[in-house]
Amino acid sequence: MQLEGTFDGRAAAVPAHQLRSRWIAAAELGLISSTFSTIVSQLFAARIGRDAWVDWMTVAAIPARDWALSAEPSWSAVLAGIAFHQWADFSWAMVFFGVLGRWTAQLRPLAILLLALLWAAFSSATEWLLLVPLLPFWQPLFTLQQPYWIALLVHGASALMYPLFAWLRWAPGCAPKRDLRVAKVWAAVSAAVILVLGGIALLSVVGRELPWMGQDRDAGQAYIRHMTTHHAQGIELASLGAERARDPHLRALAALMVASQSGENRIFESWWQSWFKTPMPDCTADERAAMPGYLTPMQIQQVRTAAPEQFDAQFTAMMTLHHKGAVKMADLAWRSPADFRLRIMAHAIRHEQQGQIALMQRMEGTAAVATALRNMFTDNVN
Repeated sequence: MQLEGTFDGRAAAVPAHQLRSRWIAAAELGLISSTFSTIVSQLFAARIGRDAWVDWMTVAAIPARDWALSAEPSWSAVLAGIAFHQWADFSWAMVFFGVLGRWTAQLRPLAILLLALLWAAFSSATEWLLLVPLLPFWQPLFTLQQPYWIALLVHGASALMYPLFAWLRWAPGCAPKRDLRVAKVWAAVSAAVILVLGGIALLSVVGRELPWMGQDRDAGQAYIRHMTTHHAQGIELASLGAERARDPHLRALAALMVASQSGENRIFESWWQSWFKTPMPDCTADERAAMPGYLTPMQIQQVRTAAPEQFDAQFTAMMTLHHKGAVKMADLAWRSPADFRLRIMAHAIRHEQQGQIALMQRMEGTAAVATALRNMFTDNVN
């Protein structure tokens, strides 16, 4: 028995024993691609201002709901988030090469790569717009907390491994030399990418990030100082919510606020030390008073001393005001000529804090999706 294939760009008869089941090859590819994207995401996240542990915790909240959320991401939540991500990436690979294998399983590596990148855009958008916030999970937190481009980058990293399928589909020892050669080169480049990202991540641990690459250094420094101070007050306020909120969902959301802003402040501090080589100066009283959304001591005290039955409403009102200020600051930084990493981080903060305002209002369903889409493009709360 022989099977018809297009491995050479033309019809060619291939003995059946030389080919493996496309489902087995798809499963192997799914394990490889999901693991690669997990490693790359973990190593690359902080380079663009993301705390990977907080992001994994947010992913874990898709199936686990509020159980996964805490002020300090737990190992169980992080591992649950990674496992859920791996399962999702694995599933998309099974659909691409298994369900759609009649059209995709026999493509050459370059054709697979081009289609895989389109698939990454489709699959990430489907998750962000439909599968997670609507059916089947009905969990708006992921879409409102993380801008779409994060999901696109993660799925894109996974898609980069898809060309290996051109080698995996062959039985051991039966792959043409060309496919074997491409697989070796692809694997070597992928390993090199991981090593480079790992080296950069290791250098960051000792305070050596890639140098500042922005135009307006003074504006970048002012934004880092101001947002770090603004976040510090946000952490103080959110910690009260995580301890005192009567609504369990609001309490979990407040814990997420503590985790996300603490992670962002660690990144700000690391970047400052690496880029500017000096201690970060504290903001003056005048600077604090001029910051949008920075609460007065009296406002903080109002939340701290609120009666139990009034605490949730008081906390939500003050945190909404505080978040609106952070959104305004981040929007200005996103539109500034600062370092592109700082601008990307500012865009994510703008999206995240607008999303948290919506979550405090218990927004969900199609309204949450529409709000998240608007939040991607502008400040919608000021």
